[in-house]
Amino acid sequence: MNNFKRVFLIVMDSVGIGEAPDAEKFNDKGADTLGHIAEHMNGLKMPHIGELGLSNIKEIKGIEKAEKPLAHYTKMQEASNGKDTMTGHWEIMGLYIEQPFRTFPDGFPDELINELEVKSGRKIIGNKPASGTEILNELGPEHLETGALIVYTSADSVLQIAAHEEIVPIEEQYRICEMARELTLDEKYMVGRVIARPFLGTPGAFERTANRHDYALKPFGHTVMNELQEQKYDVIAIGKISDIYDGEGVTESIRTTDNEDGMTKIVESMDKDFNGLSFLNLVDFDAKFGHRRDPEGYGKALEAFDARLPEVLNKLKDDDLLLITADHGNDPVHHGTDHTREFVPLLAYHKGITKGEQLPVRQTFADIGATIAANFDVNAPKHGQSFLKDITK
Repeated sequence: MNNFKRVFLIVMDSVGIGEAPDAEKFNDKGADTLGHIAEHMNGLKMPHIGELGLSNIKEIKGIEKAEKPLAHYTKMQEASNGKDTMTGHWEIMGLYIEQPFRTFPDGFPDELINELEVKSGRKIIGNKPASGTEILNELGPEHLETGALIVYTSADSVLQIAAHEEIVPIEEQYRICEMARELTLDEKYMVGRVIARPFLGTPGAFERTANRHDYALKPFGHTVMNELQEQKYDVIAIGKISDIYDGEGVTESIRTTDNEDGMTKIVESMDKDFNGLSFLNLVDFDAKFGHRRDPEGYGKALEAFDARLPEVLNKLKDDDLLLITADHGNDPVHHGTDHTREFVPLLAYHKGITKGEQLPVRQTFADIGATIAANFDVNAPKHGQSFLKDITK
């Protein structure tokens, strides 16, 4: 068959499918995001992704193995030295990250905090890993009294700055984040993203506003998205995709509020007559449930995603390709609140498949980027092997 006019790529953020061979090196021996959630739920009800072949990759409780899978299926191993969102996504688009982004389980170095206090003219409180809602409850009243900035991090490589919009005007918040971004470009910090986290309200009733802004590092090299954009193809970035790549290679950016909205937005993108890539990240699995170690909420979110899949499948045209994968694991029954080093699933579906087959295990996420590059006949990334011929024969 001819190449595909449109590729729809859905990243189920953190939906790993069992420990990677090098999991022990990352303190993640035994991690299995999907497997452990399914056990906790006494079986996951995900019939649609089951029909595509998810349990054919690795049997998952409650999801039947498909006798005739609709999709080609396999799992992918991460090659880069990391297990964070940016590393996973950048690898998907053809990069190999040798130097991992730093995380700060004990807070940021005093040197960095002191520099930011001097540059911003404001004191800093917090400086520790925390949930965004919990730290507002804890330090919001002090912030209202003093105007000090609330700085915190997470299991990801992020420096987050929270401030009340009536105490620190939004433009000032953005300027301070730009200062922080400049300071953290230094190799000794290697912070992936600086995030403005504005909020409003009163103690006990603080609410984060929609004025969040991410200041990400630019990818260290040319991605497949850059190649597509330069060759005049469309690259529609849905959810936090544009933030993850700092806008590089993006022709249209669409914000989302949650997974449900993300699914709605990708379905809406299917009504557009475009030639290129529609790329969605579903962040709730990771942010709302994985990091918070909530297997019940995670399981329900997976089932809700599956319930929306028929809308996507029904709108696919004969010359469309759907790829479903993940960027790392985040096993909600594993120790700590960190990501987990796991294989991720890969499902490749189009209407020309008579019976899905098992593809070889991929040695890098970059095989997706290589496949997309081959489909649109743009320069292939240095890393990754295309599986386009395997899914179109």
